[in-house]
Amino acid sequence: EVPEKISLADKEHEMLDLWDRINAFQTSVERARAEGRERWVFFDGPPFATGMPHYGHILAGTIKDIVARYWAQNGRLVERKWGWDCHGLPVEYEMQQTLNITTRAEILDMGIPAFNKECRSVVLKYAEEWKRIVRRMARWVDMDKDYKTMDTPYMETVWWVCSTLFKKGLLYKAFKVMPYSTGCTTALSNFEANLNYKQVSDPAVVVSLPLVDDPGVSLLIWTTTPWTLPFNLGVCASPEFQYVEIKDKKTEARYIMLEERLEELYGKNPKSQCTVTRNISATELEGLKYEPLFPYLQASFSTTAFRVVLDSYVTKDSGTGLVHLAPGFGEDDYRVCVATGIVGVGDPRTCQVDEAGCYTEIIADFKGRYVKDCDKDI
Repeated sequence: EVPEKISLADKEHEMLDLWDRINAFQTSVERARAEGRERWVFFDGPPFATGMPHYGHILAGTIKDIVARYWAQNGRLVERKWGWDCHGLPVEYEMQQTLNITTRAEILDMGIPAFNKECRSVVLKYAEEWKRIVRRMARWVDMDKDYKTMDTPYMETVWWVCSTLFKKGLLYKAFKVMPYSTGCTTALSNFEANLNYKQVSDPAVVVSLPLVDDPGVSLLIWTTTPWTLPFNLGVCASPEFQYVEIKDKKTEARYIMLEERLEELYGKNPKSQCTVTRNISATELEGLKYEPLFPYLQASFSTTAFRVVLDSYVTKDSGTGLVHLAPGFGEDDYRVCVATGIVGVGDPRTCQVDEAGCYTEIIADFKGRYVKDCDKDI
């Protein structure tokens, strides 16, 4: 008989207390083991130990619990061991905030063993809160016999896996443009990059690139990262778009860009300030050479770069319809430049910025300066 008034929350707590009294989860695992049931293994990606549980953890944890329960109820031995991710920037960032450390050099002065020791001391800062939330979710998982990615056996196992994959020829070397922290001097995962995500204002600039064979006509490119312009090695047009050559009524300068983006240059009434002199297909643009914007990489790439190439990733949403390519600093830039032969795979010359985000001596006019500080000067 169901009572007229019932508190579902109270019933949930009653059920959790019952499971605790009879040790329901561990008993179910021990019985399955005693009966010699076939093991079903679930490799659970552990959460970072330095953060509090949030909605994303609760949602993913519930799904994981459903899958594990399904197999347990279908006659398998399902041992579920909790884990803590102790590696990566979250724990390092937490400790840097605590110790008021802002640069890699300060960590090296402190000594990596000492810094690691401090990091180890805070990795389980929120462990009790996690245990409370996971129990409240009614998720069955062993949090007492947990594992930590900082444990030596775990790390040695990971290296063994990598070694085995390498011996089987399943590892290969490749290159990819990654998010990067100049403060931590390290590449970032997408997750790590979003930990300190901020809305900032960047300057948008339009740059003209005179054609080699017709210096009176210039390609117009648009970028919100002026600091990458010293590394420009190409201009990308879309093979699906129709471009135009225009003549500025005031200066009589001639430019090539996408007609739909004239407002980017002239505002809401572009036809009052310029005249379209001819239509140009993307295939006509392909291969056109232009004068390098800066001289720094000219000698290194004179035979392959500073030309127009085609790729469909170009959009009409912003800019001029002609995209500035700096292969050391953009995923699509790198992909397109490699595919079109502007640069070779992993060419280090495309990234003349040191680990702290400062220009190297190759970028002579700005050497030693932090790249973002040079936006205005560039």
